[in-house]
Amino acid sequence: MTPLYYRITEGVRITARPTYLPAQSRPALGHYVFAYFVRIENVGSAAVQLVSRLWQIHDSIGEDTEVQGEGVVGEQPVIAPRGVHEYQSYCVLKSPDGHMEGHYSFVRPDGSTFDAQIPRFLLDARKSVER
Repeated sequence: MTPLYYRITEGVRITARPTYLPAQSRPALGHYVFAYFVRIENVGSAAVQLVSRLWQIHDSIGEDTEVQGEGVVGEQPVIAPRGVHEYQSYCVLKSPDGHMEGHYSFVRPDGSTFDAQIPRFLLDARKSVER
């Protein structure tokens, strides 16, 4: 069973579920592909808009990558109270294990902003299986 990782920050619950993709990976070439599924739930009382993201990707061989940009997969969704936004993406590591973490930046209707922490989740080709 693939583990779920979650964290709540200021009324936003972020759940991540990573999985290794052996069919897309080439271990002999140091190419390990992982998909990750993200669910963003607004458990607060006001709408929020996701405006940007910052990911930190750590590879067990010591290679760190930072990815930042607007929104997620080309969108800056507005999430109403009790609303949900889901998406999936992927990353490539040069080793069979590592981890990811970061934050999403949100803005509320009153113009206030906050960063919702993305829980650190493990990427492990030996423990994760494509389903």
